[in-house]
Amino acid sequence: MRLLIASFRTLSLLALLPGLALAQAGGSNARTAPADAWPQFRGNTSLTGVSDSALPAELSLRWTYEADEAIDSSAAIADGVVYVGTYAGTLIALDLDSGDERWSYSTGDVGIGESSPAVAGDLVFIGDLGGIFHAVDTKTGNARWTYETLGEIKSSPVIVDDRVLIGSYDGYLYALDVANGELVWKYETQNYVHATPAVWDGIAYFGGCDELFHGVRISDGEAVVSLSAGAYTAASPVIVDGKVFFGTFDNDVIGIDLETHQLIWQYEHPQRHFPFYSSALAADNAIVIGGRDKMVHAIEEATGEPRWTFTTRARVDSSPAASGGRVYAGSSDGRLYVLDLRTGEKLWDFDTAAPLVASPAIAEGRLVIGSEDGVLYCFG
Repeated sequence: MRLLIASFRTLSLLALLPGLALAQAGGSNARTAPADAWPQFRGNTSLTGVSDSALPAELSLRWTYEADEAIDSSAAIADGVVYVGTYAGTLIALDLDSGDERWSYSTGDVGIGESSPAVAGDLVFIGDLGGIFHAVDTKTGNARWTYETLGEIKSSPVIVDDRVLIGSYDGYLYALDVANGELVWKYETQNYVHATPAVWDGIAYFGGCDELFHGVRISDGEAVVSLSAGAYTAASPVIVDGKVFFGTFDNDVIGIDLETHQLIWQYEHPQRHFPFYSSALAADNAIVIGGRDKMVHAIEEATGEPRWTFTTRARVDSSPAASGGRVYAGSSDGRLYVLDLRTGEKLWDFDTAAPLVASPAIAEGRLVIGSEDGVLYCFG
């Protein structure tokens, strides 16, 4: 057993199967989302939270859409259409330019929480709080197929080739056939699967509510690595250049080398010790993440040293996004903040007057984010 020692915690290698470096499943190692799409939570399968789309130096409100309930789901954008889920149990498709509704799909009597849509071809996927996973036709808004898990779904889908991955509070990560929803495999953990997996070289990586960090081969669902994170982890990881970073409920952010399984660094604010629920972004050699200490933290990717912090008026559970050297971060204080990625200087903010738990989606020169009072905002 190889030990990965941190100053406050030990991470131990629990399992490693042959072939980790030779994984054959697909999945891009993209660092950014394309300029014309934000097809899934965090923009791409590595969950980097960075868009190639250029936003105006000064944002203006383009349109709003009033949904029937709170929006914790983060939007997806593809082919000029915005997709977002609501607590009323509706998946809504809107025109990106105008905000006009194209269709609305109902999940029934249960809501959609933090699960965020993912789009592939003519299908959009999302999970609901009743444990049903939905594949919906992007043109008609009709269900193509559904799959029932045994727990609520707050994880967001990730599509790799002909498979869609989804976590459930029944403790499993599922791989389903994109075309028909048939089960390909399921991987059992010891507690809820809340986080969205990040994909690197054919492996799906995610932290669990079982205090373990899992790596599962997408081709066959076999575990290739399991590390003790020593703490409950709800945040989704971000992967860049073979290194993974994620926050924990033990008030720190961890970096691990996926080739050696060695701890790279462990970051904790010296005075403010609060959990990290937000998922990090990776841009400009920095890891940027929101904290329940009301702050946005920028951490040097190579060393784990702080670059800057920015203080909001409430906790930051929303996951920040980046474009063109700027960070876009929502806060439970109701404000969308625009910060300089290098310095953390506030460049602009907008008060929605309701908590922002959903995360920004950026594409085609637009930024879309939903609020707890059920309003979807589009800036550009």
